[in-house]
Amino acid sequence: MIVDCGVYRHGAREGRVELEEAGAAAARGDGFAWIGLHDPSMAELEVVAQQFKLHELLVEDVCKAHQRAKFEHYDEVDFIVLKSVRYEPDEVAIDEIQVLLGHDFIVTVRHGDAPPLGPVRSRMEANPELTARGPAAVLYAVADQLVDQYAPVVAELELDVDQAEEAVFSDARDNPGERIFGLKRQVLELLRNLVPMEQVLEQLQRPDATVADDDLDNYFRDVADHLHRTLSQAEVLRDLLTDALNANLAQVSVRQNEDMRTISGWAALIAAPTLLAGIWGMNFRHMPELDWTLGYPLALGSMVAVVLFLFRRFRRSGWL
Repeated sequence: MIVDCGVYRHGAREGRVELEEAGAAAARGDGFAWIGLHDPSMAELEVVAQQFKLHELLVEDVCKAHQRAKFEHYDEVDFIVLKSVRYEPDEVAIDEIQVLLGHDFIVTVRHGDAPPLGPVRSRMEANPELTARGPAAVLYAVADQLVDQYAPVVAELELDVDQAEEAVFSDARDNPGERIFGLKRQVLELLRNLVPMEQVLEQLQRPDATVADDDLDNYFRDVADHLHRTLSQAEVLRDLLTDALNANLAQVSVRQNEDMRTISGWAALIAAPTLLAGIWGMNFRHMPELDWTLGYPLALGSMVAVVLFLFRRFRRSGWL
């Protein structure tokens, strides 16, 4: 689907043009075309390829969604894959935006539920000075919006991690191990997709980039700083979850030991009178206690005394 196709000159938008005319319109004078696509068809991509003479392998790459964040160079066109992140209940959803970048054009391709770029276009049109710097400035604005959306996702994960840590040391008998492991998988998935973004931003600052602009280096460096801060927070969450998982295993072991001590204590309370009853219950003919009037009260009293003694000792030691 073609979301928008506009031509910009000297920082101002001239208006919307047809996709088939974008290449010719961008080539006239000091300007560039910005084409926005969302899950485009092969026919639409072929039109774009014809307009800007894109390499066939580049078109093939654009058709493949769910790629790793990367920066590749085809002739005089840069191909950049950026990752978008959104937080859903108990899930971190990863989507992507692909960017084709040339001297006089930029094509943004959204796949799946990647965030709309309408706010980025409005921001650029409201800032003619930045827009006048060309397609690389648009790329900066897209990357900046995506990276800014990482922080709220990490903040939501921080809340979940705090809750998981509280569950580990709570008095509840529930085992939060599954929840902790699920959160760790989410954080690792986040890091797996965002770490390559650092390399992409570094490559965009290289002087041999197709649309290198010394004035934009500071802008891309700022985006890289925001990304680095977010990655640092995510790495801290990963370490916290590892510690929480280990602490949970230790808590489970401690609770099992406590349960075993309690069971052992009650088993001892039952075993003591059973032992005495077994001794007095042996049916030997010549037992001195059999004809003793106080034998039965003595046996019961001994059982009660032993049980009370053991109960007090176990209670003092924390077994019961």
